[in-house]
Amino acid sequence: QLRLVESGGGLVQPGGSLTLSCTNSRFNVETSVYAWFRQAPGKEREGVACLSRSGSTANYAESVKGRFTIVRDDAQETVFLQMNNLKTEDTGTYFCASYSPPSQTFCALDSPIRYPNWGQGTQVTISS
Repeated sequence: QLRLVESGGGLVQPGGSLTLSCTNSRFNVETSVYAWFRQAPGKEREGVACLSRSGSTANYAESVKGRFTIVRDDAQETVFLQMNNLKTEDTGTYFCASYSPPSQTFCALDSPIRYPNWGQGTQVTISS
């Protein structure tokens, strides 16, 4: 398993923005599907956004569409989750995950089990 490292969490007021970062120390980020999941206390881990290996396909949870953007910077070997217009319900621990399917254009948020590689998580709190 590959260990991922997230950063960028924090406390933000509703309506604010945050950008989370995810990187790994072993492989080029363009060789894998990357996704962001989040987990609120007492709730199941849910998929937020994913990006295909080619970078041509991005999928988002309905609750974040139009507010969150997943992007990849190959030069920095980093995947970002740009979060705008944050709401209190966005509060939770955000995890970066990856796996390497054969397809260049596929990514899915249906199940965390699909992803064998995880980071330790970064806390995002939206509160006034």
